[in-house]
Amino acid sequence: MDSFGHILNWRLKHGSHTFPGQDGGTCINEAAIVAAGFPYQPVRSVEDMPACFSRPICRLAMQLNDQADNEQRQHLLPFVTRLACADMPTVEREREAYIASRMRWCLPFREGLKVLEGALAIGRPADDLPMEEVRTRMEAAQQKAPSPTSGADRFLFSKFQGWFAGIV
Repeated sequence: MDSFGHILNWRLKHGSHTFPGQDGGTCINEAAIVAAGFPYQPVRSVEDMPACFSRPICRLAMQLNDQADNEQRQHLLPFVTRLACADMPTVEREREAYIASRMRWCLPFREGLKVLEGALAIGRPADDLPMEEVRTRMEAAQQKAPSPTSGADRFLFSKFQGWFAGIV
């Protein structure tokens, strides 16, 4: 994880962000969008993700991102290139069922990472992206940043929206 974080020079943070900072400073899903080659956009719920991203996996990644402390959250960095793995509806339902059967309230972060790994093993993996290409994309987003740190999005609204995504 340390080498991956060092290569990307990106810092994962809690919640949604209106823009990345020069430190990266986004949630895992916002970082994954940039890594996949899409323009930066805030992610308030998994429905904000491009269609090529697996909704159940991104929902779990968002949950882990927002429940982790700052140190734990950085262990999600190696997953930023693996979330663009949407598959057929049957596979997405299988992923969702897998996650639901293993997640429980207050699951330790490390156990949540294992659930994320298991869900990613189901169905189509994300396209293998060359690390240099990912680094270039991430650096380009950082260079466009208007400030050294990211701008937090409307935290409370995005938090509630993230919690209830998929329920309504």
